[in-house]
Amino acid sequence: MNGTSPAPNAVAVIGMAGRFPGADSVSDYWDNLRSGAESITTLTPETLRAAGIDDEVLANPAYVRRAPILRGVEEFDADFFGFSPQAARMTDPQHRLFLQTAWHALEDAGC
Repeated sequence: MNGTSPAPNAVAVIGMAGRFPGADSVSDYWDNLRSGAESITTLTPETLRAAGIDDEVLANPAYVRRAPILRGVEEFDADFFGFSPQAARMTDPQHRLFLQTAWHALEDAGC
């Protein structure tokens, strides 16, 4: 590289977006890293029982009662993305989250 032209394999990052446990954006994520915030949630026995975990499993000392929870996963705007309400309900939540995050990345890039 001669200092004036980019390397042939250079990549320009023009927009970023992300959703993380305890952080709804990339800037929130970095703030959590800087401050040492804990982003993994400790689940109560009541919450786990309501999710179908039985008492025998909960009594096991090796059972981990922690989870990386994303907020707002159910907040998908089906109309905005051209989905019918039924199609949105049937779509994998990870796919819906990907669509939302990709949109935010394009928005961040000014597209």
